[in-house]
Amino acid sequence: MTADATTLDLLSRRKSGHSLQQAFYTDPTIYAQDLENIWYREWLFATPLAALPKTGSYVTQKVGPYRVVIVRGPDGSVRAFHNTCRHRGSVICKAASGTVAKLVCPYHQWTYELDGRLLWARDMGSDFDPSAHGLKPVHCREVSGLIYICLADEAPDFDAFAKMAEPYLAVHDLRDSKIAHQSTIIENGNWKLVWENNRECYHCAGNHPSLCRTYPEDPTITGVSQDGTFPPTVEAHFARLEGAGAPSRFQMSDDGQYRLARMPLLDGAESYTMNGKIAVQKRLGRIPFLDAGTLLKFHYPTTWNHFLSDHSITFRVTPISPTETEVQTTWLVHKDAVEGVDYDLENLTTVWEHTNDEDRQVVEDNQQGINSPAYEPGPYSASHEDGVNQFVDWYCATMSKRLAPTRMAAE
Repeated sequence: MTADATTLDLLSRRKSGHSLQQAFYTDPTIYAQDLENIWYREWLFATPLAALPKTGSYVTQKVGPYRVVIVRGPDGSVRAFHNTCRHRGSVICKAASGTVAKLVCPYHQWTYELDGRLLWARDMGSDFDPSAHGLKPVHCREVSGLIYICLADEAPDFDAFAKMAEPYLAVHDLRDSKIAHQSTIIENGNWKLVWENNRECYHCAGNHPSLCRTYPEDPTITGVSQDGTFPPTVEAHFARLEGAGAPSRFQMSDDGQYRLARMPLLDGAESYTMNGKIAVQKRLGRIPFLDAGTLLKFHYPTTWNHFLSDHSITFRVTPISPTETEVQTTWLVHKDAVEGVDYDLENLTTVWEHTNDEDRQVVEDNQQGINSPAYEPGPYSASHEDGVNQFVDWYCATMSKRLAPTRMAAE
């Protein structure tokens, strides 16, 4: 039996409403299949546009063995390229971010324009054709100030997601933001455990004292609710915000890959701060009410987000190994907001700095327990963990669809 057939067999034997078998969280072969069939084929959130404020601004990203550089050109366009010189393959941009006039390989100084064209290569002979050696492009799209990339030769549709997301995001004016703070942590757990933990608040009361000051544990708010039904108080919240021009009602893609909904915080809470008040006086966006709650957006496999009335927060998930995952968090504020005047950085970041570290510990404990030979898949809470079940269903369906043709070809 091939590796793909073995994994398909494991997927077919998953008990509905239960967690996955141990191999899905530990096995290097399944991890490689995850990369090949999801991470190298789907649209991946890369960075807020705010990370590229001017011509020559760049950020780098690594997904598996792929290295990518994302750069803003003089025309204002953002493009992505494989961060591999067309000469002998050296990495071109080694830093996580920076600003350059041109993209210059540090090995032999081959020099590329910001649109990927090779401009200069020393002593390559009269028959050398620079136009045949430009940087290899990576699919790159922007929606309302968020940059996505796709490593596939042919990218899947992006327009349906953009059409759904843009009206919700537009009122947050992310193109007028700047990065106030960014943190990157490594969680010693499989990337799916990071997502499973994120998709429920069943664990919140016992693990997140700072977050629970403002974020409700009510599963009718924190859950996925695929049928789109919510309690009257939440429906009233939707109606109030939509009446003021801020799209809010629950929407999810047919396959469950992405969702948007503007959900209320605890009564009276305005933002993710220890006192529940807004963190930034010069607010980002055009949300008319301080207590508008948070626009929750997720897009598997890379990102969940919180967009508030005063600032916004993006989260990016990147697998590193079968049992290691990078989580990058970025706090966005209005581009003219001044630290120490319009916001206090500690006040802005404390809740999610605490929460991220607490989630890291939860995920790592979860991974350690799953590593035990005694582990077996357990049942999800129907009321609290519907979001986890929905994520695992999406994962299983996606992997089954992608692996099945390879098994048929092998047969």
